[in-house]
Parts: sequence; structure tokens; C-alpha cells
Amino acid sequence: MDRSTRFPLFLSGTTTGWVTKTPPQSPPTRGRGLTCRDLVALIGAWRGRRSSPPLWGRWPAGQRGIGWGTVSFSSKLLSAFALATLTTLPALAAPSRSEVEAQFRSWISRDLAPEARKAGVSQATIDSAFRGIRLNWSLPDLVPPGTTPPKEQDQSQAEFSSPGAYFSETRLQALAATGRMLAETHAATLRQVERTYGVPGAVVLAIWGRETGYGRAKLPYPAIEVLATKAFMSTRKAMFRAELIDALRILQHGDVAPGRMMGSWAGALGQPQFMPSSYARYAVDFDGDGRADIWDSVPDTLGSIAHYLALKGWQRGRDWGFEVSIPAAVSCAQEGPDLAKPIAAWAAMGIARTSGKPFPAHEARVEGMMLVPAGRHGPEFIVTPNFYVLKEYNNSDLYALFIGNLADRIAYGAGAFDGGWGPVGKMRRSDVLAMQTALQAKGYDVGKADGLAGFKTRRSLGDWQAKNGFSPTCFPDEGLKAKLR
Repeated sequence: MDRSTRFPLFLSGTTTGWVTKTPPQSPPTRGRGLTCRDLVALIGAWRGRRSSPPLWGRWPAGQRGIGWGTVSFSSKLLSAFALATLTTLPALAAPSRSEVEAQFRSWISRDLAPEARKAGVSQATIDSAFRGIRLNWSLPDLVPPGTTPPKEQDQSQAEFSSPGAYFSETRLQALAATGRMLAETHAATLRQVERTYGVPGAVVLAIWGRETGYGRAKLPYPAIEVLATKAFMSTRKAMFRAELIDALRILQHGDVAPGRMMGSWAGALGQPQFMPSSYARYAVDFDGDGRADIWDSVPDTLGSIAHYLALKGWQRGRDWGFEVSIPAAVSCAQEGPDLAKPIAAWAAMGIARTSGKPFPAHEARVEGMMLVPAGRHGPEFIVTPNFYVLKEYNNSDLYALFIGNLADRIAYGAGAFDGGWGPVGKMRRSDVLAMQTALQAKGYDVGKADGLAGFKTRRSLGDWQAKNGFSPTCFPDEGLKAKLR
């Protein structure tokens, strides 16, 4: 949350196969092969035509100072010789794991610890935090010293998933049943949370349930181990280094002991799955015991989630959104937060709630936004600004819809969305990217052209379809590939 990426709690990758470092080379002897250093010296001397020591750094007796300019070399011959020699040189071996572990310990003491002390962390806290900590080689996205980052995986042939796959009815029913039970158990705390922050208890419970199964999901990784490993040797070292410093500051403050600071393999902490930087900004001591404990305190967990949403702009008294039916005569190409209008104006177009109930009077007067995550092939919504606050927790339309639907199930006994998810999402990302590129060439703003159908791509498709005599679906499909050129 409040981070570039979100991660599940299970591990999905390992790193193996590090090469043991070769033993040191013996001193040069007669007849040994030409090294890179030798070759550089040879080429430099030839180019400069000036007095230089011969290969391997020693002048033969009586020849010191003889100029290399008297020796004739062919440029092409030398280049060919250099290339042939370089291709036969052995590759440098990566350090062994034990050597990398030693570098890690040195990095902690010489590099990280001084920065942590400048941030107010005592040496005693640093020593306690790193006692027994070793690199976790099973984490994904690692780049150990002496290796190169893996090439970014080509996603062009990957299929983007159908939105409907995200909404497992079995899982939603189970989370809703547990959520209703916990709503009764923690009713007093939830009422106090809503009075304090304006966020409905059902919404807070839904996030708690989605993130860690109401605190029941196992948090298997010591946070310092994960953060330190990734700060030392991952593809995003700078980000994790900052998070590691914040984690040490949490320990310095005394909110949790190092042994209880558990999290996910991405470093997200506790029951709300806050990164350390988010903990520093949003975690609260709601039970008044002097510590913001998001690991073992339910009040602190619930209060912290609500505090996060409140600071992100949750509007007190407003819903997250409503499932609706959009008449065929109303264009689906009006989607997005930048095309908001009063909900009463949407209703005047014939857009109605699928429940048959009218929009609440206090909602009708304020703005709402059209949302069609599967175009005309799935459920349709009018959402409020609070929907986009839910996306601050995890920047995904489907995540926010999941939370909204689960909250409605907990609060009102609602069920699945009325609109079914059609058979969409079977196209390759490269095909969607081609459509996005074609739309951009026609002057459309599709957002980021990445092969994923975001709201700007969906509405651009719908607008193009309408202007070219097609019934707008506002979603990419195989039939549009040949037509959109």
C-alpha cells in the first residue's frame, strides 16, 4: 500500500546456481596466456608509439627505454588479434554465497549503520535488529554482487486475465461470513473508528479481510531480513534501503520487538500490510497502550487502516459506488474520474441502480463517475471519489471493486454483482498494444500504452467504434484487431 507495487503473501521464486569463485592466478610464467591487462598495454603502446614497458611489466636486460614506434603492426591485424584473444578469456566468476554474506555484513556496519544513526537509530538498536540476520536467497528479484539484473520478461505474448477471475465467489462468501461475525465482536471499536475517521466499519473490515484474512494469514518473514536483503542486492535497492531505515526507526521507537516484526516477502508489515514508510505515516495507537501495534492489536489495526483512508481523502458519509445498468443509447465512452458529473445527471440519462433502489438523495447532488471495467461485457458502475481512495491502498480497479463488494456483503448482506463477467481477457497483450498504438496515431489518449485495457483505452475504443459505425463495447476483442488499423 502506498507503494508502486503490491504482492501476495506467498513466495513465488527462488534464486539458485551461484558460481564458486575461482582460486587466484599463480604468478606469470613463461608461456602463459595473454590477459586483458596485457592486451590493453599492447594496444595502448602501439597506438601511442611511445616508450612503454613490454608485456608483464618487465624490461628485458639492456632494453629499457627502447621505443615501440620502431615495431610495425597492422591495425586490422591487431584488432583481429585482440578480438580473438578476448573471446578466449574465461568469464569472471561471481562471488560465492559465503563471500557475499561477508560483503553483506560489511555493508551493514560500514554503509547502512552510519545512515541509520544519522536517522536517530542507536547502535544498540542496530545490533539488536541485525543479530542473527542473514541474506534470504529465496526472495525474488535479487541481483547478488558480481551478477547482472535479469532481463525484463517479455509480456507481449501473455494474456491479460478476465476481470471475472478476480472475484472468487467462494472466497468472497467466506470473507463476508467472517467479516459479519467480527463486526459484532468489535462493534464498539468499529463505531469509535468511524466516529474518529469517518470511514465505515464494513470498509475497514473488508480491507483487513482482503489483506491478511482478518489477521489469520501467516506472516512468515522477519521484516528486517527481507528489507536488508533487498536493500543490499535487489532490482530496487534504493527503495528498500529507505524502507529498511524506516523499519529501524520503528524498532527504535519501541513499537515492536525485532522478533515480532514479521511481514510478507515484499516487506509489508503486520495485519494491514503497511510498508515501513506507510507505518510511519499512518499507523496509530488506537487502544491507548502507548504503541502502534499492527501485529497483535485489533484496535490498532482497524484504526490504522481507517486513518490511512482518511488521510488519503475519504469523504465522510459517502458510499464507494453503485452497480448500475447503462442503457444502450448511453455511450460507455464516458468513463473515468476526469469525466465526473452529478449523479443526478447520470440518472437523468436513464442510468439506474440494478437493485431497483433510487440513488440516495445526498449522493444525487454530488459527483460520480462511470466505471465499466469490462466494457459492455461485465458489471457497470457509478462510483464516488471514495472508490479512488480505495485505489490508494492498491492501485487497481478490481481491488477497489472487491473491497466495495465485500464491504456491502458485510454491512447489508449483499451478494455478487448482478452483471456477469463476459468471456473477455483472452487476447495477447501485444494485440492490445497494437490497438493502443493505432488509437494513438488517430489522436486518442489511451493512457500508458502497455497492452492492458485501462479506462482511457476502453473509452477511446468506444468512441472510435461509435464514430465508425460500430456498436460501442468499450473493450478490446479479436474482431477489432483487423478493423482498427
